[in-house]
Amino acid sequence: MGDEYAISGEYLHLLSEPAWEGLRAPVTEALHGAVGDGTLLDVGAGTGLGTEVLAAAAPEADVVAVEPSPVLRAVLLSRMTARPDLRQRVTVVAADALGAVLPAPLGAVLAMNMIGHLDPDGRRTFLRRVADRLAPGAPLVLNLQPPAEPKPVPFSVFGAVPVGRHTYEGGGSAEPSGPDTVTWRMRYRVLDADGTPLREDRAAYRWHVTPARGLIAELTEAGLTAEVGPLDVVRAVRRP
Repeated sequence: MGDEYAISGEYLHLLSEPAWEGLRAPVTEALHGAVGDGTLLDVGAGTGLGTEVLAAAAPEADVVAVEPSPVLRAVLLSRMTARPDLRQRVTVVAADALGAVLPAPLGAVLAMNMIGHLDPDGRRTFLRRVADRLAPGAPLVLNLQPPAEPKPVPFSVFGAVPVGRHTYEGGGSAEPSGPDTVTWRMRYRVLDADGTPLREDRAAYRWHVTPARGLIAELTEAGLTAEVGPLDVVRAVRRP
């Protein structure tokens, strides 16, 4: 299986930083109750922006960061090893959500911006695997991403980040590609100081849409109690 982020990986960290500035507070709040004597798990860790937030939720706990993309994993490793405190605590695993060996007990699980990569059967399997290993009171934190149904999303620029004389820009659109999927078509550009495009890359990936009510129902089926918070951050804990 190829790396879905082989093209977009160059841009993803830069363009994700502004989004995580907003996500940091609600994700930190949702991770309340992380159990320090369990392993903290970040699934689809990407470049580690969420991994840092997860590690701070229980500073004494070991962390396992699961990321299948070699491009994103390279950034993740370089960022974790640059911090002496995280270098000793974070183990990076080259696997996906269904193939990773999950430790037990899990003191908290973070799965941000990744649930749409799983089809409905894979999503339910993942949620059950996590629920079976969560320590009592330990949270599973994930998020909902638009669209909630397979409908067209017109092109828009998601973000633009200046670095030196260049600006890195990302945008995209989506079209329905199945009863529960859309295909995102992404455009990334590097712009010169005057706005002239110097380089352009395009990528496409399939995304399984997940309405809030459907995800809450699946979490309930897995034995979890869930609620949707600010910025569509979902917190779930195992029912007693």
